Amino acid sequence: MKQDGEVEALVRQRIRGLRVARGWSLDDLAARSYLSPSTLSRIETGHRRIALDQLTPIARALGTTLDQLVESGGDDDVVIRPHRDEARGTTTWLLSREHSPSGVTVAKMRITRPVPADLRVHPGRDWFTVLSGAIVLRLGERTILVQTGEAAEFSTMVPHAFGAHDGPAEVLCILDHDGERTHLGPPGPPAG
Repeated sequence: MKQDGEVEALVRQRIRGLRVARGWSLDDLAARSYLSPSTLSRIETGHRRIALDQLTPIARALGTTLDQLVESGGDDDVVIRPHRDEARGTTTWLLSREHSPSGVTVAKMRITRPVPADLRVHPGRDWFTVLSGAIVLRLGERTILVQTGEAAEFSTMVPHAFGAHDGPAEVLCILDHDGERTHLGPPGPPAG
């Protein structure tokens, strides 16, 4: 099967690339994965098929996951296209892949709306840094101006909202699962 051969070639390339990037010899990887250097050499060169019971210790030794070793190498994963939400006055680029092992979402956002009147709460913490423009952050009773080059981090159990100040602003934000659902998901009812 051509597709299986392409996946195996990609996995071989990744194994060798990760090993070389760490400055490891075949002996170094063999010691860490409990496989013989000759087995690893034959895997990397394509003279031996890769078995799952070999791939697991190799991935672990290289500090990666099986998913990362075998994920698609297609160009469709490379370009991140913006998602415009006119109702919210935002354009979002999701920079982290779905189901990130860290459990957080990294996104770049272009915000054109003023700070909303309704404050929201959700479990967790939010973090953002302003790349350009300025952001008005309403945090409980406080109104904070966060300017280019500055960052904010806060508990999202405090009622909050943010918006652009005097024109569009761009931010890089890190959101936990609840923050992603609240800030990037479909609009919901205002917090009560």
